[in-house]
Amino acid sequence: MSSSEQIETPPLPTPFPASAQFVEELYEKWKRDQESVSPDWRLFFMGFEMGQTRDGSDVAEAEHCQSQVDALIEAYRNQGHLVARFDPLDQEPTIHPRLQPKEFGLGPEHLDRVYESGLMGGPERASLREIIDILTRTYCGPIGVEYLHNQDFEVRHWLQQRMEPIRNQPDFDRDVKLDILRALVDAEVLESFIQKRYPGQKRFSLEGGESLIAGLRGLIELAGGLGIEEIVMGMAHRGRLNVLANVLKKPYSAVFSEFEDIDDPDWVDGDGDVKYHRGYTETYLTRKGESVKISLTANPSHLEAVDPVVQGRARAKQRRRNDTADRRRVVPLLIHGDAAFAGQGLVAETLNLSQLDGYRTGGTVHIIINNQIGFTTSPSEARSTHYSSDVAKVVGAPIFHVNGDDPEALVFAVQTALLFRQEFSMDVVIDMVCYRKHGHNEGDEPAFSHPQLYKKIRNHPSARKIYTQRLLECCALTEEEAEGIPRKLQSLLQDAFESAKQGQIERVSQAFEELWTGLDAPFSHDAAVTLVGLEDLKLAAKTLTGVPEGFRLNPKIARGLPTRLKAVEDGGMIDWPYAELLAFATLVSEGLPVRLSGQDSARGTFSQRHAVWQDMETEEPYVPIRNIHDRQATFCVYNSMLSEAAVLGFDYGYALSEPHMLVLWEAQFGDFANGAQVIIDQFIVCSQSKWQRTCGLVMLLPHGYEGQGPEHSNAYLERYLAACAEDNIQVCNLSTPANYFHALRRQLKRNFRRPLIIMSPKSLLRHKECVSPLEEFTGGRFQELIDDPDQPSKARRLVFCSGKIYYDLADAKRRSGSDDVALVRVEQLYPLHEDLLLKIAEGYSQAEDVVWAQEEPANRGGWSFMRPRLEQLLKRRILYAGRRASASPAVGSLAAHRREQAEILSWVFERPAGSERKEGLATSMAE
Repeated sequence: MSSSEQIETPPLPTPFPASAQFVEELYEKWKRDQESVSPDWRLFFMGFEMGQTRDGSDVAEAEHCQSQVDALIEAYRNQGHLVARFDPLDQEPTIHPRLQPKEFGLGPEHLDRVYESGLMGGPERASLREIIDILTRTYCGPIGVEYLHNQDFEVRHWLQQRMEPIRNQPDFDRDVKLDILRALVDAEVLESFIQKRYPGQKRFSLEGGESLIAGLRGLIELAGGLGIEEIVMGMAHRGRLNVLANVLKKPYSAVFSEFEDIDDPDWVDGDGDVKYHRGYTETYLTRKGESVKISLTANPSHLEAVDPVVQGRARAKQRRRNDTADRRRVVPLLIHGDAAFAGQGLVAETLNLSQLDGYRTGGTVHIIINNQIGFTTSPSEARSTHYSSDVAKVVGAPIFHVNGDDPEALVFAVQTALLFRQEFSMDVVIDMVCYRKHGHNEGDEPAFSHPQLYKKIRNHPSARKIYTQRLLECCALTEEEAEGIPRKLQSLLQDAFESAKQGQIERVSQAFEELWTGLDAPFSHDAAVTLVGLEDLKLAAKTLTGVPEGFRLNPKIARGLPTRLKAVEDGGMIDWPYAELLAFATLVSEGLPVRLSGQDSARGTFSQRHAVWQDMETEEPYVPIRNIHDRQATFCVYNSMLSEAAVLGFDYGYALSEPHMLVLWEAQFGDFANGAQVIIDQFIVCSQSKWQRTCGLVMLLPHGYEGQGPEHSNAYLERYLAACAEDNIQVCNLSTPANYFHALRRQLKRNFRRPLIIMSPKSLLRHKECVSPLEEFTGGRFQELIDDPDQPSKARRLVFCSGKIYYDLADAKRRSGSDDVALVRVEQLYPLHEDLLLKIAEGYSQAEDVVWAQEEPANRGGWSFMRPRLEQLLKRRILYAGRRASASPAVGSLAAHRREQAEILSWVFERPAGSERKEGLATSMAE
């Protein structure tokens, strides 16, 4: 061997013993147990062996074998989960062919040879047999891990250092083991107690997945020690009652009272909801005395719809706790079902929000209750991926597949996941593989569709029984303790049950606590004070039109700034986009923050807003509204990803937790809200009635007929009106910039909150008539209805309309010279100010016709909503002027659009009053 090929051995340790016999004895000792000698001697003997074996062809063989061992190690890290024993219903040991040594050219003769171990947290060198044992126990036991899809070396290394040294088998002390057992007892005994007392009632039990309670408690215990102050949770109905009672400590008597279904109208405000949809908030005290606030978000049966809502709530709470830098004090926690996690698109949308500036929350801990079945649908029918959790790989989230019958493994996994989240601000998934003891609900028979699966389940011992036996065998538990823990709980449950039976209801209402204190007033038409002093408007105007020195603003934007400044300083006219910016600026100047998000909202879809300027050369952003004065509140504007459901859900959740901030979501076009219908239907319009939870979210939906085809013309006003009842939301189709200004400011100036849906304009953004004088900002208020400015005393036709069509009608009125038509604008369609409408109508009592005019087809827009209300209020038949009923929102031809628009105007101004009382256009166009 040439000198260049020789393997250098490390220098001998100093001082070096003189006795050769001593070295030989030490060497024999090292071969038996490498850890038995000092690090210096270990290094020496490793180099010595390498030098002894690597001569000639042996060197190449040794290097080849080492590379194959390295490949085997990576194979276990990458594919060990494929043979991990995390399915409690299938514990037959399997060997994956890709993990057999022979697949890497390693045979029995290599098993006892020593190789470098690949930084596995054990000895630096070990025999192949020992390496395989370490890998098997780490990656093929009750936890199977997927993490190599993440390309960040630091993430991989961090996870390996947490998992490999302890072989994914934590050594909990006796106290922790007993806590885990108590969690299993609490979960199982509660379910069996309810099953006996309320047989057949739906509760979507946790039986088969009881380890979840141990996992959640273990996570919260660690959270307290990490300085986490609040956990915002979301979950569907499976196991929800158990989580409420045994994690959030909702009183057992309150849970049982809901099973008693006592009708108490004095207590429930609204229609209420079933018990397994409701939310709850409690402060959890850890064993060490740390307090962690836990908030479980109310959720409908639409499963994953709560995901973005939780993210929005968490983000708002992080802001409140000044946790916007690291986002480590407020943590989102989502609990999913396996079928829903794989099947619901909102999961992927919400994951996609996780690293976006306007929506990141510092990472979410996801726990999948993997029952290995949907309602009756098997995994092979429910997804195209190997695991239900595979969608999480799109954001590089590590995934821990955990045996639901091994609660210690689950506690270790959730605690590792939480540590990971705190370290890397990333999502992480725990896939708790378990089973569902009953059918989809307790009255369902699962054996109809899966007889063999449920034969296994019927004969399978519970996680509590398995773990109890395990603790008895290792002497961590006595027989007396094993019998005493459930006995004590049974007594508590019986006492709570008796209280509920006797009508001693535990009334729990948390709707208007903390930040919501004082915001529980009913809806009122009383005007809020929304005007702004002239000096304050001037300050806002200077800020909105002031260009920083050296900033190279786009000349098209710069060209209009002097005109805007002059409009305020000299008392001119203000257009729609400027009114909006003035509303935002005056609110933040008063200490009331504003958040606007949506698709292209910073510039505005119609190049109208320009809330953010970009330097023409550097593209550095500048946000004028953030520079009013030092004491102002925050103004945030974000361009969202191309999603409606997740982003609207996020902003709804934000508004739910932040009542003193103006939160707006803007659709690029009004019809885009179609994609968010589940958030609208399940949360926004009914959360007050179901859960006594309301918010001040503003939805801006660009709406108006400009002849541009069916898409983007119509924001489906009728859908929102159809959902209106009990003063649940506000629906507006505004016609003046000043009214828009006051509507936005009004959201934060009243002692109640309601969602506000605005049919925002498109062509009116630059319409020369759609402007408001300055005095309407400094001395005005929001107008729910606007009378005809001419107030024609001889009007023979009273026309009610809303939004953009007013300007077409007003223009036609001027051109026709008509003085017998009164145009009254309904700015707020709901809640309708009926007294004001009657008062205005009384001024036109001589009118022969009362007409509702709209751009939309008869089966859309406000016609079907307003007609019965107007007829009831005015005690007369209401005529219709608008497009015919249509399956499509609008025609696809500009020429056809203009013809239809002309027909509407012609009918209003050219038809003799009284001539269409019976049939005419009112019927023909509607039909």
